[in-house]
Amino acid sequence: MYVSYFNLSEPPFSITPDPRFVYLSGRHREALAHLLYGVGAGGGFVVLTGEVGTGKTTVCRYLLDHLPKEVDVALILNPRVTAVELIAAVCDELRVPYPAGTDSLKVLVDALSQRLLETHGKGRRTVLIVDEAQNLGVEVLEQVRLLTNLETPKEKLLQIILIGQPELLRLLERRELRQLAQRITARYHLMPFAEPETRAYIAHRLRVAGTTEPLFEARAIREIHRRSRGVPRLINVMCDRALLGAFAGGLAKADAAVVRRAAAEVLGDESPRRRLARRLSVTAAALVFAAGVGLVAAYVAPRVGGAVAELWWRHATPSLVPAPAANAPAPASPAAAGPESGAPAALVAAVPSDPRPEPRPAGPRLARLLSDAAVDSDRGTAFETLYARWGVAYRRGDDAELACDAARRFGLRCAFKRGTWTMLRRLDVPAVLELAAPTGARRYATVTALDDAGATLAFGTRAERFSLREIEEHWDGGFVVAWRPPALTAVPIAPGARGRDVTWLRRRLAEIDGGDRRDGDVYDDELRARVLSFQRRQALSPDGVVGEETLIRLTAVGDATAPSLARAAR
Repeated sequence: MYVSYFNLSEPPFSITPDPRFVYLSGRHREALAHLLYGVGAGGGFVVLTGEVGTGKTTVCRYLLDHLPKEVDVALILNPRVTAVELIAAVCDELRVPYPAGTDSLKVLVDALSQRLLETHGKGRRTVLIVDEAQNLGVEVLEQVRLLTNLETPKEKLLQIILIGQPELLRLLERRELRQLAQRITARYHLMPFAEPETRAYIAHRLRVAGTTEPLFEARAIREIHRRSRGVPRLINVMCDRALLGAFAGGLAKADAAVVRRAAAEVLGDESPRRRLARRLSVTAAALVFAAGVGLVAAYVAPRVGGAVAELWWRHATPSLVPAPAANAPAPASPAAAGPESGAPAALVAAVPSDPRPEPRPAGPRLARLLSDAAVDSDRGTAFETLYARWGVAYRRGDDAELACDAARRFGLRCAFKRGTWTMLRRLDVPAVLELAAPTGARRYATVTALDDAGATLAFGTRAERFSLREIEEHWDGGFVVAWRPPALTAVPIAPGARGRDVTWLRRRLAEIDGGDRRDGDVYDDELRARVLSFQRRQALSPDGVVGEETLIRLTAVGDATAPSLARAAR
C-alpha cells in the first residue's frame, strides 16, 4: 500500500525470508564462522542458540547456501519426534533406503552407517542440522549423540549442528546429557542487535527495496530499537507498520510518534510481562498493608525470566565520561587498546576504593536487599560500578546514549552473554546481572568477586557476599561484561585466516606463553595448536576459533589493569 508512495520497488520489511534482504551483523557473521568452522573440523556437535526472532534461521539458511559442494546435508525442522522417527527422518533427508514400516533403531542406524561410509569413501562429508532442537527429548538427544560414534579409524562420519532457543542450553546442562555436552566442539549464542546495527539493518533493507532515502527520523530509529529490543523480526514488523502509518498520515518520513503507535499495534499497549510486573507490584502493596493489621503470613512472587532478562541492558541511558587520569596506570600492552580509544590514559582513571562486603544479617538477605528502595540496585549504578572496575568514571545523564555504545569511545566493549557461573568464571571479569525482586521488579547488581563458594554483589558502595544458590533464586543466566578489545579488522579469527590480525594473535600468544615469537600472517596448524592449548588452559571451548570469549581472555591474561573476579575473591 505504501510502496509506490515512498518510491519503493517492493515492501522492504516483509517477514518472509528472502536471501536478497539478508543482513549479517557482526554477531551473525561470528555465528556463521563458528558453524562453518565446525563443519570443516568434522565430528562432534556445534550448538547455535538465540532468542526467538534473533536470526538463527537466517544464519542457518546462509550456511546452507555457502556449504562446500562436497557436503551432504540432512535438515530436520520438526524435532518433536521419537528416536526412531528422527533417525528415519535423517535417512529420508539423505535418501537412504530402509525397510518400509520398520521401527528398529538398529536397522535404521545400520543403513545410515553404510551410506555414511560410502559417501566418505567418495570424499564427501555429511552434516545433520536440527532446528528448534530445544524440543528434543533427552532420549532422542542421547540417540543423536550415539550417531557421532559412527566413524572410521581416523575421523567421524557425521557432523551435527543443533540450533535452538536458550532452553537448549539448559537442556544440555542436564546430568544425563553430560556425555553429549563433552562432545560440543563449538557453540555460539546469538544476541539481538545493538542500536547501530538496528540502524544499519533498516538502511540495508530500504536500499534493497530501491531507496537510499532515510524514511525514518533518527529519533524514530532509536524508538524502534528501544521497543523491539534489537530483535530483527520485531524490527521488521514495526517498520512495516510505521511506514504504513506515515503513508496514512501523509508524512515524508516516519517519526517517533508514528513508531510508538506502530509498536502499540504490534506489541499491544502493555506487554504481558509488564502487566504481570504491575499486578505483582499492586499485590505486594496490598500485602504490605494487610501485614500491618496482621492478616498476611507469607508471599512468594514468580521469578522474571525469558527474553526480557536477556535484553535489559539495551536501554541503559547514562553517559560515560573519562575520569581524571593523573595517577592512572597505562594498559599492559598497546595491542589491548580498543580501536576507538583516544589515549590510554582516558581509560584508566582514579577508581573508587572497592566496596567491602558488610557483615551478613540473618534471613533471606538478597531478597530483602532487592526489596529495599534505599539500596542502589538501579541499572545505572550497576554500570557505574562495572566501568569503575575498568578505570572509567561513569556519570549518569539524560543524553539517551546507550551505555554500551558510549563505552566504545573509551576502548571498551560490552559482551552480552547467557550462561552459568561456569561461564562467568571462565571469563573472569566483572559482570552486571539483572535480578528479580520478590515483587517481580527488575534490580541490578555487579559481580565483583567470584569463587566456587559464592559471589560478591555490589550495589553502589555497598557490597555483600552471597552463596551462588541464593543468587540463582533471583537470576536466570543473562549478564553483560565489559572488556578491552584489540584493534582487529575481523573477528573471529579462524584457521586459514591471513593478515595483521593473525600477526597480532601470534605476538599476543608469545607474550602469554613465551612460545615461538616469529611473526607470520597465516593461521596455520602450528598456530591452531597454540590457540587450542590456550583455550584449554583457560577452560574455554577448545575449537581453535578466536571469537569473543577467547579474545576476552587473550586481552585480560597478564594485564595488571584488567579486573579479575578470581583475584578479587582471594
